[in-house]
Amino acid sequence: MSFFRKKPVEQFLREREKSTLNKNLGVKDLTFLGVGGIIGAGIFVLTGIAAAHYAGPAIAVSFAIAGFLCILVGLSYSEFASMIPASGSVYSYTLASLGEGFAFLCGWSLLLAYTVTGSAVAVGFSGYLAGVLKSYGWIIPDILLKTPAEGGLINLPAVLIVLVVAAVLIRGTEQSAKLNFALVLVTLSAIITFVCIAAPHAQTANLEPFAPFGVKGILSGAAIVFFSYMGFDAVASSAEECKDPEHSLPIGIILSVMICMCLYIAMALSLTAAVNYTQLDTPEPVAYVLRLLGWGKVANLIAVGAIAGIITTLIVYLFGQSRVFFAISRDGMLPKKMGKIHPKYHTPYLVTAAGALMIAGIAGFVPLMHIVELSNTGTLAVFLVNFINLIVMRRKHPEVPRKFRCPALYIVAPLGIAVCFYLIYELSTLTHILFAAWILLGLVIYETYGVKHSSLNTEPE
Repeated sequence: MSFFRKKPVEQFLREREKSTLNKNLGVKDLTFLGVGGIIGAGIFVLTGIAAAHYAGPAIAVSFAIAGFLCILVGLSYSEFASMIPASGSVYSYTLASLGEGFAFLCGWSLLLAYTVTGSAVAVGFSGYLAGVLKSYGWIIPDILLKTPAEGGLINLPAVLIVLVVAAVLIRGTEQSAKLNFALVLVTLSAIITFVCIAAPHAQTANLEPFAPFGVKGILSGAAIVFFSYMGFDAVASSAEECKDPEHSLPIGIILSVMICMCLYIAMALSLTAAVNYTQLDTPEPVAYVLRLLGWGKVANLIAVGAIAGIITTLIVYLFGQSRVFFAISRDGMLPKKMGKIHPKYHTPYLVTAAGALMIAGIAGFVPLMHIVELSNTGTLAVFLVNFINLIVMRRKHPEVPRKFRCPALYIVAPLGIAVCFYLIYELSTLTHILFAAWILLGLVIYETYGVKHSSLNTEPE
């Protein structure tokens, strides 16, 4: 049955050897790629809102729980990355372990997560840019900041930043990595500056009660903030563009998650200790707290750091989305022409452009509302499947060489599956229904197009 047919690991390795993608990413590039994808909109926007609505000061614990899950996921990713250094991350891993149908649905879920979250990040960029320009007396008209449903015409800054980032990515991964590295340094400087300013203003009274919404609030907060960590998936998707993927990918994945978890916890504690959590229900909590503490001029500089962080997140999401598109189209389950490599820049330029247009369209014309929850559902479902993938590969293909092995797999995998399942359960019923509809649409596309055009029709298993 085509739904369960698998792609041999040897075939992935042959495709990597034939790939014309530039192989120029090292450990530093991968670590900063992961950090850039994780510490953007989440740390500057979501921290305050999640504290106000879900967990209070205990939002730091929510970030720790979400980060702990990502470390478990990162361990499973690292073993696969050392075994199957191919674009597409979990899509490719599932194609080797559970079969073509499950792989397509995983890729389909990742495309949803990258597209929707990328749109949310672009809208966050627009808001911060408008705020910074306004502080200097330059006003962007509301008609160019709001979608038609919100009374405007288009969210123009959100559309433009997506198109600019796509153009940079098409020019090449090395150039993108250099830009990402510079922007991440700016973002880290902004975070460290804020923590140093806010920490001396910490008051014990602001941390009481520490968990006003109880344990359920902490877990709900973890489910909501989980999307903040999603960027590390793009590190695994860059496997075919790494100099030494078996060595550098595991280091880049684990290191980026651990660095960002520490930054999120420090930022969350600094925010909630300096100002009562009930005052943090704002899309720019970091700048708001600084103004409240009398650091108005520094607030604008931090906002510039926030913009840099948001751009790095967008770079990573566009990169990850295009590599998933590329992997699926190369296998024929989406039109193969989409995966065409640029003759000069050696990047998958058509899928990058197509993905950018999707993200720009949503950011420019569609109010996002609660769509981030939908992204979280897709990501958590994919991570859950990947734990299953790893158990299957250990049992059925122990002979495949692995330069990295997930420690205590039969403890890590069941624990990861349980946490993923519970966080999905904590999301709203509407989100579950919308995600089920998206999966149903993916099944229709797979059965009507993917099965007929899959490259496994002509390749021996």
